[in-house]
Amino acid sequence: MPLAREAVELLIQAARSWYFEGNQHGLRDREWMALRFLGRANRFSRTPSALAGFIGSTRATASQIVKTLESKSFLARKPSHEDKRSVVLHVTAQGEKCLNQHDPINHVVNAVTALGTDECIKLRDSLREILNHLDAAHQRLDASICRDCMFLAERSPSSGPGSAKGRTTAEFMCRLYRAPISLEETELLCTSFERTRDRSKIEEHLDRVRVASQG
Repeated sequence: MPLAREAVELLIQAARSWYFEGNQHGLRDREWMALRFLGRANRFSRTPSALAGFIGSTRATASQIVKTLESKSFLARKPSHEDKRSVVLHVTAQGEKCLNQHDPINHVVNAVTALGTDECIKLRDSLREILNHLDAAHQRLDASICRDCMFLAERSPSSGPGSAKGRTTAEFMCRLYRAPISLEETELLCTSFERTRDRSKIEEHLDRVRVASQG
């Protein structure tokens, strides 16, 4: 128990990087959280209602945050391709630049990166297990990355019209939205996420791809 408490206290100290009073580089902590989420969210989750759910606010508060980010040219609204009555929030090039250069969590990300790939995977998996316990205890589902979701299905490699001749590409499908998912999209956050433990095959494949791309 003392060891567990010490670990939690260290997590709390790390959290000071993303929960703070006032503002940093012109944005309050919740505005940073919103911009960070929208920069990592998939195409199904970049909506005002999904944003409100992720940051734990009312729709009115989320709307005000969106307006603030729009006023700084960090966000742009575009009509949804699926539903013209809805809007999709897009992080602009200026918003991405702001995240890359000034996001308060960047130095934490750099510190974790310095641990090395194997230690990063261990840390990620440990934190995931902690969240699994918290979700079960509080009967809640938080947003998480697509590749850990029960709705993600792996499809057999196939060569489509857009593929180079003689080449095949691995494909994925979201069974909830009935939409194709690219390999890159499996790393994005989704608020329609439902956790499953039966992801070992896909996770191992994606981890190998990530490690190979870094090498």
